[in-house]
Amino acid sequence: MRLSGKTAIVTGGVGGIGRGITRAYVKEGASVLAVDINDEAGAALGDELGDSVRFLNADISVEADAERIVAAAVDAFGGVDVLVNNAHASRQAPLLETTQDDLDLSFNTGFYPTFWLMNAAHSQLSERGGTVINFASGAGINGLPTQGAYAAAKEAIRAISRVAANEWARDGINVNVISPLALTEGVESYIEATPGIEKKLLAGTPMRRFGDPEADIGRVAVFLASDDASYMTGQTLMVDGGSTMLR
Repeated sequence: MRLSGKTAIVTGGVGGIGRGITRAYVKEGASVLAVDINDEAGAALGDELGDSVRFLNADISVEADAERIVAAAVDAFGGVDVLVNNAHASRQAPLLETTQDDLDLSFNTGFYPTFWLMNAAHSQLSERGGTVINFASGAGINGLPTQGAYAAAKEAIRAISRVAANEWARDGINVNVISPLALTEGVESYIEATPGIEKKLLAGTPMRRFGDPEADIGRVAVFLASDDASYMTGQTLMVDGGSTMLR
């Protein structure tokens, strides 16, 4: 198994893409601390995957919880090899209607927790030759309408990921970014609330389908966490069926 003996932290780890990554990691031999605020979903995933998963209810928007999350992973599994910063909440609004609260929500659940957890986990990752996987979005790369707060935070995450890739390579840490398109609960809600958007999204996707959180996004996250990706850092991988083709 490609991740045998590795320990991962996955934020937003019991729903959507995070759940898909947690499942993919466990199937490849990893132990996962799944960080989320949904106790019911956390218990269900623990029942499904067994002792390889520990659920931690933590508020990633609280800076002090970053150290608590890392400590919980060390206590449960002995260390941290992989940090997956997946969780992120946001609200949509046209740019002229975007409020400070909208910006704060996106940065406080996306950018700042990514920054805090990367720093909190650095010593563990350095000791073990670890991996950071952060998350971007086509919303930021392409500047999608009504996604100003989310796009700004996602592009800020890409920026610090490149900085960390440059600074932390000497510490044996590689840092990469996934930009996904997957059919999660959040995307399903977006489709229901936005008539015609599903057809529009798929029309702009050469593969003409949404990705699966485990089979598509999770498998790429497995690759990035494995030794197969040890010579890759500072990259954004578009796991979106071809929706965005970076040059």
